[in-house]
Amino acid sequence: MIPRGIRNQNPLNIRRTGNDKWQGLSERQQDSEFCQFRSLVWGWRAAFHLLTRTYYKKYGLDTIRKIISRWAPPNENHTQRYIENVSRLTGIGFDEPLGDPEKHAGRWMMVGMAMAIQENGTDVLDVFAMMKGWESVKIEN
Repeated sequence: MIPRGIRNQNPLNIRRTGNDKWQGLSERQQDSEFCQFRSLVWGWRAAFHLLTRTYYKKYGLDTIRKIISRWAPPNENHTQRYIENVSRLTGIGFDEPLGDPEKHAGRWMMVGMAMAIQENGTDVLDVFAMMKGWESVKIEN
């Protein structure tokens, strides 16, 4: 079975808020909990927008522990296990600053991919879609 995040073209399982204005949203939002995008590129774009613009620039969240603690709170997830898995997959320590996304793009992309693996339970993900999503967020600066 295809994981929900992949079916929804939403690799980080961005939740619906009722006021979603993401670029690339599918016209048919059939999932009551999670956003659905027209392609994985759009889903990755939204994910990286959240991670780099909202989490990093707005809230100052610059480590795996800080990001995951907000992204996957204990009332919905096993947060510590999520942090450990993302750290293990990326080789980046829990509390190691990721650095500015514009200067350390690779680190942010690794964190995004590791989060997608955690969210979807698979490492069979489209790396090219992820990179295109990163590039589309970078262009909007």
